[in-house]
Amino acid sequence: MSFLGLSEPVVRLLAFSTIFVILAAVELLAPRLERDEMRGALKSRRWVTNLAMVVLSSVALRIVFPLAAVGTALWAQSEGLGLFPLLGVPVWMAAILAFVILDFAVWLEHVVSHKWTWLWRIHRMHHADTGFDLTTALRFHPLEIVLSMLWKAAVIIAIGAPPAAVLVFEIVLNGAAMFNHANIRLPKPVDRVLRLLIVTPDMHRIHHSTDPRETDSNYGFNLAIWDRMFSTYTQTPRRGDTGIEIGLREWRDDRPARLGWALALPFRSAPARRPVDQAD
Repeated sequence: MSFLGLSEPVVRLLAFSTIFVILAAVELLAPRLERDEMRGALKSRRWVTNLAMVVLSSVALRIVFPLAAVGTALWAQSEGLGLFPLLGVPVWMAAILAFVILDFAVWLEHVVSHKWTWLWRIHRMHHADTGFDLTTALRFHPLEIVLSMLWKAAVIIAIGAPPAAVLVFEIVLNGAAMFNHANIRLPKPVDRVLRLLIVTPDMHRIHHSTDPRETDSNYGFNLAIWDRMFSTYTQTPRRGDTGIEIGLREWRDDRPARLGWALALPFRSAPARRPVDQAD
């Protein structure tokens, strides 16, 4: 699939690079948090690990699932598969519905990754980061990336999502994840308006709190409606926006910044997660 004469991987790479550079510059100019976890040698190690993780995940995905999301949509379209083609839904309406349905599917997958123990063992690598910036949005274990793509592919085939809509969704989702993980300061009035529609950094940062009650909320990556709709929304962290503690209580040291340690985390044992009602 091409867009403006460019192949799908090139379009996605250009979009990713542009968004990354812009957000990195904003983080330097107007950071939300100023802590040791966010500066110096530890931050450098975190960035190396997080960026290496996205490269490893991309390679693993292309090996295990070479079609990826857009390729799956093209294949389903060529075979006439999916609910939308079956019902004769107009392409423009199918594109809008596909975007919303895929966003909900990603939200649901995220919730399940916290609730099912074997999925949490994989997903917790994302939460183990002791800092919070745009590279945290790239810190997903290769196993999770492959499983996530299988889930999205199943949804794409089931509904018959238009390939162009899938491409737009993938670009928006990636950009939104980097935005709401960014260590940037938005004026409170702007944040209040934006989070009515999309997930903001102050909103998603709560999900990365060491407090289990806060971790088990604000699951959204893009659209903000799902957490409100399903009562998983937390408006403000108990310690405040600047007092919030990031990461997992089990590993509040420099180990999560090590690439080998992070890759092995799904296979490591850890103290059982405390029930929410027993949190401090």
